[in-house]
This record gives sequence, C-alpha cells and structure tokens, in this order.
Amino acid sequence: MNHGSFGACPIPVLEECQRWQRELERHPVKYLGREFNALLGESRRVLAEYLNCPPEDVVYFTNPTTAINMVARSLNLQSGDEILATNHEYGATNRTWRFVAEKMGARYINQPIQVPFGDKAEVVEQFWRGATKRTKAIFCSHITSQTALHFPIRELCREAKKRGIISIIDGAHAPGHIPVDLVDLGADIYTGACHKWLCAPKGAAFLYVAKHLQAAMNPLVVSWGYEAEIPGESQYLDYHEWQGTRDISAFLTVPVAINLVTRPAWQQSQVECRRMASRWWRTLQSVHGLLPLSSTDSWFGQMFALQIPGTDVEPLKSRLYNDFKVEVPIYTWEGQTYLRVSVQVYNQPADFDALSSGLEAPLP
Repeated sequence: MNHGSFGACPIPVLEECQRWQRELERHPVKYLGREFNALLGESRRVLAEYLNCPPEDVVYFTNPTTAINMVARSLNLQSGDEILATNHEYGATNRTWRFVAEKMGARYINQPIQVPFGDKAEVVEQFWRGATKRTKAIFCSHITSQTALHFPIRELCREAKKRGIISIIDGAHAPGHIPVDLVDLGADIYTGACHKWLCAPKGAAFLYVAKHLQAAMNPLVVSWGYEAEIPGESQYLDYHEWQGTRDISAFLTVPVAINLVTRPAWQQSQVECRRMASRWWRTLQSVHGLLPLSSTDSWFGQMFALQIPGTDVEPLKSRLYNDFKVEVPIYTWEGQTYLRVSVQVYNQPADFDALSSGLEAPLP
C-alpha cells in the first residue's frame, strides 16, 4: 500500500525497459552515440504531448530531487532573497533548498498551512501570508508526500505571475495520478516523476522549464552539451540531456508507460481506486479513530494520509510489516504520527482488511 513512494512497474513496461537495456548493450555506439538525440527526442515528444507542453521545454532527469537541485543552484539567489514554500514539502527538497539558500545568504521559508484543509481560497491565502518584497520564487508540491493533499497549484501560479515571482512546482506524485496540463497550470518550472503513478521504470523523471527561464538553468553536470561542438535545437537540451554515459532505458520506456495508463480500461480502474480510497479513508476514521487532514475526499486522489493519535511510529510500522505483511508509510510530521495509504489497480479489499487487522492488534 505504498505505490506513492516508488510505484510498481507493470510487466509490459518492465519488459520494454529490459529490451532497451539489451539493445543498448548490443549496440552502445549506435544508441548512445549516433541515435541518442533521435531516441530521446521521440520519447520526449510523447511525454510532452501527455503533459501539453512543447517537447523542447522538457528534459529527462533520474528523479525530481536531482532536477530541483539543478534549479535551486541556477536561480542566482542573492543575500536576502526568499524562497517561499509550505510546511508540507518533501524532506529531500527541503534539504536542497536549505543547503543552497545557506550558501547564498538567502532564506527558505516553510509557511505553515493548517490541516484539515477545507476552503481552497483559505489555503491560498495562508500561503501568501508568507510572501514579502524579498520573495523571489515560490516552491510548492502539486500533491504532497507527507500529507497526500492536492494543493491549488493553478491559483498559486497565477498569483505568482501577477507578483512577478517565479513559480517552481514539485509534481513528483502527479503524472499518472491526476491530469497534468502544464499550459493550464501556468508554472514556470515543473518537475514530475514518471516512476511513481505513471508506472515507468525507476530512474525516470522530467523537468519542464518555460522558455524565458531556460537560459538561466545551468547544467548540474557539465559535459559535452556545454559549449557543444554541434549545437542541438536548444541550449536547454544541450546542457541537460547529455551527462556522459548512463543508462537511458528508463527514459526510452516512458512512452510505453503512457500508452498503458491512458487506456480506457486503466483509467476506469483508477476511478475505482479513487472510490476505494474514499471508502477506506472514511472507514479508518469511523472504525479506528484516525483523524482526517481534509474536510472532504476532494483534496486527495488515490493516496491519502490520516493522523494516528498517540502512537509510536516504529512499533506500529514493524508490526504491520512483520505480522500482517502490510507495506505502508507511518511517520512523524509536525510532531504527530501519520499513516499514508496508496491505492493502485493491483490493490484489493483484502489488503485493507490486513491493514485494519494490524491497526486493531495490540502492540507488543
């Protein structure tokens, strides 16, 4: 029940990835040399069509954290500049921003957004309370890792544009989970994972950067794309697509994953997953006394989190895994204990029964 952390690769997608790995070993010069740009270009084209953005504006990264590292180091932060985020952000990216901000003499601010969520306008208003004249960029998760809540990204990005502030969105949990239309969202910078809800192989993610900011994005790894002898269609792609020899099979497999999750049968299964998530969310409250992080189920999709009152993390996590074979995140956030449940097409009611039994059993 932890698809949100790493996803699970469907058999046809995994087979395509392994096919590409074999092909890359059979003909490394062909695929990592002569045909490299064409292969990744076609994969990016399919991904860009899925995200509704120009293919030259999106580039593959191994994970969103690496992409955010590149962005944070490229912003040219000055002493006193501020990056406004929320207290719901992912631990790895929080660390990235704090590290870079400290080096530059800037401030990374985690603005508190209270739970349970109720009114969308109130969430937006709480966020902007943290803005000042020094705010250079906002950073916000589309779907949060800690609390599994869907933030009103469209509204935040539009307000940022009005204020002349760069909008940077961590969409790690969004692609394949909810529709992601980058034109509609209006973010200046957006990163997402393909290896979570999009069900691509591990090590496949992307970074979208609007054209007006691409020249400012410095390569995290300086390689042959910098001062390219034969420049490609854009400096942005030259800088970030070629980073030396690496396995690109996961990137080349993304179109197969997209084809799978956009099929009507898969999408109908997702509808049932959301219904199942809503039922389980309500049952965990009514039967086990867990506390919700939102007033309604409209704030989450196939993944939700609930607070577990008065529970130590490690004993409960150990019991669920060792005694009931339930893999589910249990963690501390804002001084309280939380349970995060993911519901994917392979989950069945019996999985929830096991979770429920594990929550009822006494701790040793």
